[in-house]
Amino acid sequence: MVTARDVEQLALTLPRSERHLIRDRVKFRVGRLVYLSIAPDELSMGFGFPKEERDALVAAEPAKFFLPRPSDLRFNWLEVWLAELDEEEMRELVLDSWRMVVPKRVAAAYAG
Repeated sequence: MVTARDVEQLALTLPRSERHLIRDRVKFRVGRLVYLSIAPDELSMGFGFPKEERDALVAAEPAKFFLPRPSDLRFNWLEVWLAELDEEEMRELVLDSWRMVVPKRVAAAYAG
């Protein structure tokens, strides 16, 4: 089981990543682009994810992934229950989300 602390520790190691507290949610962003958000209760995490693929992922694993609130459906965004993730899967989701917002040369240089 992954905790919000595990997610934060990884996100803080990523180049250009900044931690912010916005309306009771811990959010990580690169510049002005948010790529990761932890719910106030620390039970779920929102992350950047291609809109075109999210319905398929939610349909494949509905106990793990869920759509964001209706007002956020216009964004490349998806939500996941942290208790359903293992360390490797969390790492993959966070890194892929970060790569969506960071310049390609920065992502290519990151060896973590």
